[in-house]
Amino acid sequence: MLHAAVLPLPWREPLAAAASFADEPWTLLLLSGGGGSHARWSYLLRRPTRTLMLGPGDDRPPVAALTDLLGPMSASAADGSPFGGGLAGLASYELGERLDPTGLGSDPDWPDLAVGLYPTVLAFDHALGRVLAIGRAAASACAEAAAARAATWLQHDAPPSGPPSTEVSPLRAEPPEAYEAAVANVTGRIAAGEIFQANIARRWTGRLARGVQPFDVVRRLAAESAAPFTAYLRLPGRALVSNSPERFLGVAPAQGALVAETRPIKGTRPRSADPAEDARLAAELLASAKDRAENLMIVDLMRNDLSRVCVPGAVETPELFRLESFANVHHLVSTVRGRLAPGRTALDLFGAAFPPGSVTGAPKLQAMRVIARHEPPRGPYCGALFWAGVDGAFDSSVLIRTAAFVEDEGGWRVEARAGAGITADSDPVAERLETEAKIAALRHALEGGG
Repeated sequence: MLHAAVLPLPWREPLAAAASFADEPWTLLLLSGGGGSHARWSYLLRRPTRTLMLGPGDDRPPVAALTDLLGPMSASAADGSPFGGGLAGLASYELGERLDPTGLGSDPDWPDLAVGLYPTVLAFDHALGRVLAIGRAAASACAEAAAARAATWLQHDAPPSGPPSTEVSPLRAEPPEAYEAAVANVTGRIAAGEIFQANIARRWTGRLARGVQPFDVVRRLAAESAAPFTAYLRLPGRALVSNSPERFLGVAPAQGALVAETRPIKGTRPRSADPAEDARLAAELLASAKDRAENLMIVDLMRNDLSRVCVPGAVETPELFRLESFANVHHLVSTVRGRLAPGRTALDLFGAAFPPGSVTGAPKLQAMRVIARHEPPRGPYCGALFWAGVDGAFDSSVLIRTAAFVEDEGGWRVEARAGAGITADSDPVAERLETEAKIAALRHALEGGG
């Protein structure tokens, strides 16, 4: 059994605490913002004791490898923090090929899975204005020492904040005609009965200006358009910045059981600076039969995914078509919940439901095959960042509003994508405009307002 030690500490902003370690491989900042019940806790993780990277030539089953890395379950004692140590990292979209083969191929720049085992955590409680240094170990004295080490992370002075504006030179979008043609092709496949829906994405690529670092991008996003699942991950030669509003899967212990939740997003309208127009756009989204149908298809898909590992009859949908508003867009969000079957874990659920249905389509596997005809490998985009606690708890985001950075001799090249759910009555121009609304905040952070 693992022992836990928790040291309460004075408040410090998570971004300031993470800045000193931004260039250190395996630093991970999970930054919650934007208010609401899903934006209470942020986490800073560094120096994992073990790591797991699955790439070409490594055929280990992902769920078994993750389960082995996490080790035996242990009761939580983290003073209210949902995450008090365990696994955390990245599952790229192409990890789905290892779970349900569809012929996706792989991304040459990114591993399918990159995860660390983190026995020390800084947990930032935004609601109570406190920081918890958490350590876990087989012996209580070692757990106390681990918590003390985590506490020292707050003693580092944050480096200068870098350039006042972040710049990409230049940022190039895929031609609008190419995206509209892809949408038209998919609507044709839907009309032919091949699929019901597919999420088709458009790419933007570029290169960070000299002297600009990926961490500068997450700083700007947090200041301008905070989201519940903002994140920064540094890997050797790679970095990831995400400003996702969407939970993929969450699992929490409750009354002796593990309760799973997913909150798929489907349905989007842009925000307006004019309050009356903004309200009109929100009302239009709520009343849209097309967007509700799109959302309901993914709810049904996620209900099916959860049912694979939940108690029969225990999967429910307590909330449909809730309007949630972010810096640049309004979204429709639904909630699906279930109780994991005895003997099943959050990692089993992750294996059963990955990749997220809201960014694939229905039926899922055939939608993924259609996506692969129109897009190169996605890498981190539409994958997930996740943590898995030693008490069975779990949380994860869908990697939308995400920029993937790869380092080379010229600095950092960057790729970002934005997608739209294509249905039978999709209009290619309208879907393209939706991708531009979704990418706006991330593009502004990358281009410095350019």
